Amino acid sequence: MGIESPVHLLFIAVVALVVLGPKKLPALARALGEGIREFRQSLDAGAQDAELKAGQGDEQSPRQLD
Repeated sequence: MGIESPVHLLFIAVVALVVLGPKKLPALARALGEGIREFRQSLDAGAQDAELKAGQGDEQSPRQLD
C-alpha cells in the first residue's frame, strides 16, 4: 500500500493543515509549485543542450586516417 490511496492523501492534507495552519499552507504550496516548475524547466534546458551537443558531433568533418 503506497501513498496513492485517497485516504492517505486526505490524512496528509489534514496533518499539514493542523501543523502549518491555514495561513501558511497556501504560501508553502505556491513555493513548492514554483520550485517544481523551475526544476522541470532546468531539466528541459539540460536535455535540449545535450541534444544540441550530440547533433554538433555529427556535423563535424570526419577525421582522416593516415
